[in-house]
Amino acid sequence: MKALSYFLFYTYIGLVILAGFWGAFVGPRLDHAWLFHLDTNTLSEYSRVNLISQYRFLRALELGYGLFAVLFTKEIFTHKTFNGLFLLIMFSGVLARVVSLVIDGSPSWLFYFFLAYELLGVVVIFLYTRKTTLYYDY
Repeated sequence: MKALSYFLFYTYIGLVILAGFWGAFVGPRLDHAWLFHLDTNTLSEYSRVNLISQYRFLRALELGYGLFAVLFTKEIFTHKTFNGLFLLIMFSGVLARVVSLVIDGSPSWLFYFFLAYELLGVVVIFLYTRKTTLYYDY
């Protein structure tokens, strides 16, 4: 269980950091084209600029979450406060995908893959860390 927890943690966080950095600072327009099949050049300038600005902001938050997780990996796996916050954020992403599925409709296979992988990660890390988190630190 330990090896699987750490594998899911590091692969998830690695992708979060990579996607966050890429989307915030390198290629948000390519993300829109690849992930959403959206050519942002077809939008009005107002819509294009605001969409990309907000997307960069959200991807920067994703990058920050990933860096937080890397810097506090030990605490996430041993302290209830860090563990609870990490799992809450991770589960919030899963829940947001489920809400979108119900309200917005069926996404591409890639989003189903992320949903399943993230849910598996939340469950496995939660079950493993119930035995490893020792105390509340605050």
